[in-house]
Order: sequence, then C-alpha cells, then structure tokens
Amino acid sequence: MSDFQAKIENLLKRTAANNIWRQRECINLIPSESSPSLLVKLCEISDPVGRYAEHRTMKGKEIYFYQATDFIRDVEDELRKELQLYFGCSNIELRPISGNMANEVVFKGIVKYLNREKPKNQPLRKMRAVINNDLTKGGHLSAQPMGALFNFVADNLETGRENVYHFPVLQDNPYKADTGKLGDLIQSVKPELIIFGKSMFLCKEPVSFVSEIVSKMDPRPILMFDMAHVLGLYGAFQSPFAEGADIVTGSSHKTFFGPQRGIVAGNIKQGTGLEKLWIEIKSRAFPGSTSNHHLGTLLGLLMATYEMNEFKQAYQEQVITNARAFARALNNLGIKVEGAAAEGFTETHQVVIRVRQYGLGEDIARRLEDNNIVTNYQALPDDDSFISSSGIRMGTQEMTRFGMKAADFEKLAELVADCIIANKPVKNNVKKLRGNFLAMHYCLSPEKSIGLAAGVLSSILPGDPYLNKFADNLKSLSGK
Repeated sequence: MSDFQAKIENLLKRTAANNIWRQRECINLIPSESSPSLLVKLCEISDPVGRYAEHRTMKGKEIYFYQATDFIRDVEDELRKELQLYFGCSNIELRPISGNMANEVVFKGIVKYLNREKPKNQPLRKMRAVINNDLTKGGHLSAQPMGALFNFVADNLETGRENVYHFPVLQDNPYKADTGKLGDLIQSVKPELIIFGKSMFLCKEPVSFVSEIVSKMDPRPILMFDMAHVLGLYGAFQSPFAEGADIVTGSSHKTFFGPQRGIVAGNIKQGTGLEKLWIEIKSRAFPGSTSNHHLGTLLGLLMATYEMNEFKQAYQEQVITNARAFARALNNLGIKVEGAAAEGFTETHQVVIRVRQYGLGEDIARRLEDNNIVTNYQALPDDDSFISSSGIRMGTQEMTRFGMKAADFEKLAELVADCIIANKPVKNNVKKLRGNFLAMHYCLSPEKSIGLAAGVLSSILPGDPYLNKFADNLKSLSGK
C-alpha cells in the first residue's frame, strides 16, 4: 500500500469512528451546535460547493459576474422568500458565511451609513457610542470590540478604551437587564447602536422597552439583535422585528436547522430614513466582506429553511419545554441551576449550572465528555475570568431534534448529576440512552429521504460503474 493511500485510509477510519461516537454514542448538549439532516448535508456537497456566484446591484439591476449561475440565483431568490416568511420581514442578506461575519457586515454598513453626508475631504468617523451585553454577563463575543465590533467604535478619551457601554443587570438575576438603569444609560450615552443578544442566553431581551425609549430620540439609535444562539427559536422566544428591532443577525447552525452560515435580516420600511442603511449592508456583504459565499452551504440552507418553516412551532415548543424540564430535574437533584427558579430557570434552549464546588468548569466538562456527555464550560457573571470558570452551559436543541422529550431529559439529568456530584462512571448508561434517539425528527422521514438522497448522490458521483452500483444499492433500500 502506498503512503498516499495509507494516509487516506487512516483519515477516513478516524472520521468514521468520530461519526459513530458523536452521532450514535454521545449526547450532545453544546448549545451552539446542531446536526443538519441528511438532505441538508447532501445539498452541501452538491455541485455548487465548488462554484462562484458573485453579484451586486448596479443601476437597479442585479449583475452576476460568472456564467452558469442561473440555478444558484434561483436558490438565493427562493431562500430570501423563505427567510422573509420565517422572520416576517422585508430584507434578507444571505452572503455572510458566519454569524460573526454577519455582525461585521452590519457594523461596516452602519459606519458607512453614518458617514453618508460627510464632506469628501473628511475621513470616516466611527460610531460615537454603542450599548451591548457585557461579555462577562453572557454577551456574545462577536458583538465586542475584541470581536467583530473591533475598530468601528470611537475611543473614550477619558478611559482610552472604545466607547462601549453594557446593559445594566438586576442584582438578584445577572442574566436579566435592569430596565430602569438601562433607560437612564440610553438617555445619558445617546448611543448610535444598541446590540441585543448573548451567548449565555436565559432571558428575553428588553427590545420593546428600548424601542419605546429611542422612538423619542433624534437621531434614533439603530436597534440590532444578534440572535445567533436563538435564531431557530424566533417567534416562540422573541420576535424582535415585531418588538421594534431594525436588524437581526445570526448563525444558521445553532438552534436553526442549517449548515454553518450567517444571516442578516432587516425590516427597513420606506420613510424611516434607514433605507440607505440596507444598501450599505448589502454592499458590505459583497464586495465588502465576501467573494465566494460558499454556495454548497447556501443550497443546504434553503433545504434547512424548508424544514424550519414546516416544523417551526412543534420544534420550538419542544426545545423550550425540554430545557425547563432538564433545568428543574437538575435542580431537584442538588445541582445549582442558574436563572430564576420562579421563571423556570430558562426561556430558551439553554441550561446553565454552577459546578465550582465539584471542580473547575473546565475539569467538569472534561469529566462529562469522558462519559459521552458533551457540554462546554462557561464563566459565570461572578467569575474572574473564563479560565477559572464555575459553570457549564448546555442546550437541548440537538437532542430534541433526535426525538428526546421532557421525561428523557429528566433521565439524562440523573446521569449528569451522578457524573458531577458522585463522580460515577455513566458512559455505558449514556450510550444506552442515546441508542434510543438515533433518528432525526422535524424533517422528511428516513424512508422518504433515502431514495431522494440516492438520486442526488448518483448525480454527484462520476459515471464509474462501482460508484453507480453503490448509488443503486442506496435506491434499493427505499424500494425505488
């Protein structure tokens, strides 16, 4: 065997082993991950994965700079319509390839928009002030100056740091904004951008409250909601556009069903004065931030959005029901669950637990992983830093999609508690529990999917007789 073939076989052997471990033997509770359906994955590896479709609006017409793009143009048009339906909004920008890029595209667009009337001989000015969620209180990294907000906010001359202020939080619940103090902060700071959204996300954001306050301001700050972690819960959790937000960003692979991409949605109405903002956002998406915008995952996102629009209500309700059942069960078993008990500990898919009495969050997360329960350690609001974290952050979205219900999460809570509190080995019991939940729900059924998958796979594979036989065998499984 040649060294080339040996390396290939070794990599594929390890890949298959990882697939089996993660998809059949582990219970994944990382709140920022999900497994796409079979048909979404097949779309991702179809012909567009290797293609380009650069385009931009010029003189009122959409101009494509590559040939053979009619199919992907139609995919983009259809995907915009499906996402407009999902969000109930008017504007969709699809070209960011991550949630972080989606945020950066918006920040670039806002800076260009704010400079729309500047004299030609003057440099671009940055945003004068921004309000967002503090990273140590669960704020999203991509909305911080160390993330995508970098270099878009003016410096505070007194502090020498970016002029970024954080949502004040309640003393007895640091996961919820203190709206009284927030109102005073907005009036004092007069920000040009307010960013809602978190990565440690247990409570609703005060969008309606802020929208009412800023409606009386001139100029009015732009309201943006980074829904990366809760994009798939739009409506059941919050409906930012109905509450007054201008822009929603997010990644399409956490609670949403899709491949790893980013989305910018807007609800810019004529006469609001923000029409030019959307033009700037589009131009920052291309040519400002992307060239090839990963057409394979774009096609996969259309399939995923079909699934989401079909199963949205049932999926969302089950995710939140499961999270609250999981939180209650963990609390009853003696694990300290963050959030307000009277409000069910969580309003999203996330459950956050405090584990410091049993060890550092990082060590407990490793112990859980060794027992096939996959989570991530998390700094809590009173921790000094992420490396001395006291918490574990978990989400119910992926295992909900594999069919787990509230009673199943209560059984899982017992295994988690045994592992954390008593340091018992629970790996075999976890594998047994996961074995009951291998079929994906909230998508086309396996018996209907497999024949369609075989047809797509046979169209991808070249006309080699061995590969054609493989595709034919797949078709035979579906009886077609």
